[in-house]
Amino acid sequence: MLVQNGYTVEERDYFKEPFTETELRELVTEVGDPGVTGLFAARSPSLKKMGLNAGDLSDERKLALMLEEPRLVRRPIVRLGDRLVVGASVKVMTEALGS
Repeated sequence: MLVQNGYTVEERDYFKEPFTETELRELVTEVGDPGVTGLFAARSPSLKKMGLNAGDLSDERKLALMLEEPRLVRRPIVRLGDRLVVGASVKVMTEALGS
């Protein structure tokens, strides 16, 4: 969808190049409200395998878990100019491209 709309796509494999704590904290700041929750993949099978419930976790624990297990970072993370779109559905991405 991005390439078809003239955007250059730069991919990052979170498993080969995991986020640093600083990068995650910067992304949280950019996401704004809902903050850490906006980046955290609360429905990830990885979280279920750990026997954890996202609602029971503090933001700091969620950050630590994302650093330990990249599957807990919501995907995709797309930067469109100065806007950050996380875990975008087709509808959200279409709206972001239109603005």
